[in-house]
Order: sequence, then structure tokens, then C-alpha cells
Amino acid sequence: LGGKRVGIVGLGSIGSLVAKRLDAFGCSISYNSRTKKPSVSYPFYSNVCELAANCDILIICCGLTAETHHMINKQVLSALGKEGVVINIGRGPIIDEQELVRCLVQGEIKGAGLDVFENEPDVPKEL
Repeated sequence: LGGKRVGIVGLGSIGSLVAKRLDAFGCSISYNSRTKKPSVSYPFYSNVCELAANCDILIICCGLTAETHHMINKQVLSALGKEGVVINIGRGPIIDEQELVRCLVQGEIKGAGLDVFENEPDVPKEL
């Protein structure tokens, strides 16, 4: 984890606490949120694809809304790349789970850490 580029989607109260802990590991932190936070020194990306393209690990900390449903889709996962890891501590439907499974099976991303799933308790057998 030390020195990795970490992108945080949703720099609210939980995302900020995640960032604080990652600072201790010497991670390079950037973020995406509904708006840029004037009091935050981390680089801001208004586009989740651009954030994913510029990090090794993408951590999902945002809430589930109509705008965030399947926000982590094929384009975002492709931008994360073959060495990228996505971690979801938000809500399951933020990630398009079918695309996530496809990307993992085909080696298009390196891994996923999932605290939640799209259709709990029905989790795809591939996961």
C-alpha cells in the first residue's frame, strides 16, 4: 500500500477518514466528489474516468443515488487498468457488477475488495 496512488470517490466524512489513514502509508491521494472541496489539498478530478486513469487503487466511498448507480462501469474499470484494484465500501449498485466480473475474469483489472454487492445476498459465483 505504501506509496500507491489512491483515488477516492466521495470525499465526505467517511472518504476523508479513509484519506487520513492512507496519508500515514505515504499514499498519493486524489479524489472525485460532487464538488471540489476548497479546504482539501488533494488533487480533484471532476471525472471518475480521469481519476481512475491516474491511480493504482480506486476506493468507492460515496452514497448511492441515481447519478452514482453503476457509476463504476466498463469505461472506469478500463481506465483503472490491468494493475488496478477497486475497493467498494459504499453501496453495491455503485459498481456495475457484471462488468466487474468480466474485467476480473479477463484480467482487465488486477483485483477487487468488496464490502458490499449489487444484489445481496445473491453474489456471483465468480466473486
